[in-house]
Amino acid sequence: MTKKEPRLQSLDIFRGLTIAAMILVNTPGDWDHIYRPLEHSKWNGCTPTDLVFPSFLFMVGLSLVYALEKKKADKALHGQILLRAFRRMILLIAIGLSFQLFSHFDFHNLRYPGVLQRIGVVYFISTVLFLKFSTRALDYTIAIALIGYFLIMTLVPVPDGHSANLDPSTNIAAYIDRLVFSVKHLYKPAKTWDPVGLLSTIPAIATTLFGVKVGLWLRRADVDPVNKANGLFVSGIILVLSGLAADLFFPINKALWSSSYVLYAAGICTLGLTLTYWFVDIKNRGKNLWPFLVFGTNAITAYILAEIMPSLIDLIRIHTEYGTISGRKILYNEFLLCLSPNDSSALSAVCFVLFIWLILYPLYRRRIMIKL
Repeated sequence: MTKKEPRLQSLDIFRGLTIAAMILVNTPGDWDHIYRPLEHSKWNGCTPTDLVFPSFLFMVGLSLVYALEKKKADKALHGQILLRAFRRMILLIAIGLSFQLFSHFDFHNLRYPGVLQRIGVVYFISTVLFLKFSTRALDYTIAIALIGYFLIMTLVPVPDGHSANLDPSTNIAAYIDRLVFSVKHLYKPAKTWDPVGLLSTIPAIATTLFGVKVGLWLRRADVDPVNKANGLFVSGIILVLSGLAADLFFPINKALWSSSYVLYAAGICTLGLTLTYWFVDIKNRGKNLWPFLVFGTNAITAYILAEIMPSLIDLIRIHTEYGTISGRKILYNEFLLCLSPNDSSALSAVCFVLFIWLILYPLYRRRIMIKL
């Protein structure tokens, strides 16, 4: 009987940090009062908030290696693995669509693209690529995805009469989303485009494959942990610098998921994981970081709870002479008594993070990991 391989604790902690950050930026007390680092960039540029989603996809790629590398050589298992991955993709898409119906039941104007939908599609495609492609072929795939996307976005004329451009509503990615989904099924605040649309899924796959590459490096038995950390650190710096260089001709842009954004975000993710890996797995100083394991070991569950609970909390309403106040707004208003609007909004978000943590803590204590 073979001994079960221990989990890479730094991976769970880094995933937990990512989930905590995601909940924090997605649930402010008041959307009109948010500190700049907790907002997405209006268009070009990158804030810390813009790094949350690629960090999650990066973790998806890294996790794929730890889950499937030993099974990759046995081709008889591939069909079963891919069927399971396909089912998981369908389930993630269904959950993503259900979130919208839960908060506002309206099939007619249902937004088809979404965060979980992208995670599901990218996860399945990345699983296929990891199982069927060699390491060298994965390198070529990343290069083709990033260069090909750049060429499409900057050289291919938009069929509606616009020349190739990177403006929000008139670029070719926005045109494809309108053509396939129609405007009423896109991101409502943007109106004519979607930040997780079809064409930008191509570079999002590259983000996940960078996670796969890091996972393959960490799994190497012929490299000691210190040299693994050194290699990751150097790679992270190179990726960040490459992203900044590419920004000169293809701006870093999360909404477009530009190739420069992929490189830059992958570099930041690699450096973040390197720091966590050094601190937790090499120096064994991660005991005080265990609270993030509560999120990291049940990441999808945390995400689902964070999407559902705001609507449930807002069912609590207090009627006053000034109007009706929802559940989360009550908390925000209480903080307003002694704090600024921005501080109150941020502290409300922190309280919500702690609330989701408390729900998940019993699962962590009992070592229960809910998987789709």
